[in-house]
Amino acid sequence: MNEFTETAGRPIAITIICVLGFIGALLAVPMIFSPVAQQIGSWYPIYIGLTSLIGLVCMIGLWMMKKWAVYTYTGLVALNQIVLLAMGLWSSMALLMPAVVIFFGLKHVSKMS
Repeated sequence: MNEFTETAGRPIAITIICVLGFIGALLAVPMIFSPVAQQIGSWYPIYIGLTSLIGLVCMIGLWMMKKWAVYTYTGLVALNQIVLLAMGLWSSMALLMPAVVIFFGLKHVSKMS
């Protein structure tokens, strides 16, 4: 295995996804306290906080190459898509990045414990 394709037994695609996921979780924190989130509904900041925390836990699990992380993340994405659809805010772009994460997670799930 070459160093450009694997890092400590983790495929480089998974490493990149996790780093971006960690950054995304940090960027979600200000959204929790934004006036826009409050305008959507009093429940929405709590929802953003909870889903961001679950997403962060999934990224940590993915970093550690755990199968549960892929499956939990897939469920979280499905829930988010339903919520966005119910709110009338769904777009194909809302599914694009999560679909990439799920694709690479499932592609490498056989290497996970």
